Order: sequence, then structure tokens, then C-alpha cells
Amino acid sequence: MTEQVSAEATGPRAGAQVTAALVLGAVLAGGFWYLAQNEQESAAARGPAECRASTGKLPAKYVNGTRLCRALNRPDLPALLGTPGEQAQNAWGNDGEDPTGGRAPRPEGEVGLPTYSVQLRLSYDRMPVADLGRLLGGSEPTTFQGRRAFLYSDRTLALRIPLGGGKAESGTGGIARHLVVAKDPKDGGGSYEIVIWRQDQGIPDDAALLRVAERVLPTVPGWAGN
Repeated sequence: MTEQVSAEATGPRAGAQVTAALVLGAVLAGGFWYLAQNEQESAAARGPAECRASTGKLPAKYVNGTRLCRALNRPDLPALLGTPGEQAQNAWGNDGEDPTGGRAPRPEGEVGLPTYSVQLRLSYDRMPVADLGRLLGGSEPTTFQGRRAFLYSDRTLALRIPLGGGKAESGTGGIARHLVVAKDPKDGGGSYEIVIWRQDQGIPDDAALLRVAERVLPTVPGWAGN
């Protein structure tokens, strides 16, 4: 008898809790949609993001992260990626290693859009691209504008933050596609690298990667002189 009364008493409460949860879920979903719409409208009103200054200071003989970011953050970048209606939401440069510590500089620039993120990296090490490609098993050898190059894939790092609070967790994200190109036609060491990945963890478009490389790399300071 006690069990029956308890069951009848808790049944409506459980139903009310489910209804409340559905209503709360709808409110939260609507709120997130509203915030996302506002963010997109605010971003459209602000215009495309401009490159923030590099962290670190490379000597003038090196191309720093800010200059790489500016080479990448071009007006036609969304069209090259196949998303012409989008615009850059964030853009920054990083100078990488400090050459005074004996390590080769590795500056990079990055631009984030709603669908894609794109990185442009420059390595001043002495490793030929042919050797680097052999070290990265499964690479796809090719050439790019008369220079040795290769394509390869890896995974991004995903950070998951629970909506209801709790500890953030990191894990494997989506696929990133890389094009690595020799810094000079003789492959004497050093490399340029273009990386793209999708924000929704979908498969990046290789054609978009190559379009970006064809337009961006020749504009990097020093490309023509190598």
C-alpha cells in the first residue's frame, strides 16, 4: 500500500519535472540561439577582425607572426575557403621560439572564421621538406609552384566545457589538413605550412587548402627571393 501511494504521489511530480526540464531546455536553446545571432550581427557590424600584434619580438631579419597574420587575413580569404558570406572573427600572430635560445624561430599567424580556422606557419630550421615528410609517416609527397611539398592530416585538440558547470575536459577534435612547402626551390631547409580545420569537426576541403596556399604563400615576405 505504501509503495502504491508513493508511486501515485511521485508520478505527477516526475511528469512536472520532465515538463519543466523541457521548458527550461527550450528557453536555454532559444537563449543560445539569440546570443549566437547577436554575436553574428555584432561581428557583422564590427567588420572583419584585424590582426593583433605578435607575442614576442623577432629580429628584423625574420618574418614575424604579425606579418604572417596579415598575409593570411586577406579580404578574399572567405571566398578561397568556399564560404564567401563569412568574415574573419579573430586574427593574431605568434613569434614562436626565441632565436637567442639557440632554437629556430617558428612564427605563425591564425585567422578564425565561422566555418574554418586557418594557420600560416614559417619554420627557419635547417631540415629539408623531403626529410620532414619521411619523418611524418603517411605523408603525401607533391610539389607546389616548383618546390618540394607534402600533405598530411592530424587531429585538433578539443576543449569541452559542460553547460551545467563542472570540470572542463580536453580531447581529440576534428581533422586538420596541412600543406608543407620548402622554403626555397632547392629544399635547403626550412618550410612554409598552411593548415585548415573546420569548427564543426567536419572534413576540411583540400581544394580550399590549395586555393589559400596559391594566393597567400607568394605574398609572404621573402617568398620570391628564396
